[in-house]
Amino acid sequence: MDDGNGFEVLQYLRDANMESLVIALSARREVQDKILTLGLGADDYVTKPFSPVELVARVQAQLRRHRPHSSYPAKILRLNKLVLDIENYLLRNDGISFSVTPVECRLLEMFMQNPDRVLTKREIYKQVWNHENFDDNNLSVFISKLRSILEPTEDSPHYLHTIRGIGYRFSGDGQ
Repeated sequence: MDDGNGFEVLQYLRDANMESLVIALSARREVQDKILTLGLGADDYVTKPFSPVELVARVQAQLRRHRPHSSYPAKILRLNKLVLDIENYLLRNDGISFSVTPVECRLLEMFMQNPDRVLTKREIYKQVWNHENFDDNNLSVFISKLRSILEPTEDSPHYLHTIRGIGYRFSGDGQ
């Protein structure tokens, strides 16, 4: 480095409370140089020459360890036997897991947050698709897909009830 050395740069980063991931790449192989660098706050130390594949593996390992943990818990909705993992688009119904599409997930989220309440088709469409004008056929297709996951039989819905001419009601207790 022309205007300083790596020790000074590392010291500056740490003094400035910068939360940067630092992997030192150095030609210095002495143990005391490695100890000093790690002691100044480097996350890893790689001596030259190095394999690019090894460097990528070390970067990935550091990213796994330093990945910021979300300050809020994963968004999971529970309603009796139903568990909806919104971040991972998974629905568990009585312990059996199903993958759902983003639209199906938004529909389930809306229904599970409003159990036993009649939701109009327009209200559902506006909330899920962010449109004022709804497409009755499009909504019907998604409701049918959800029923195939939720309902034990097509003939007797337990969760998703059609309210003719208005919309749908999601039964919170699955009855």
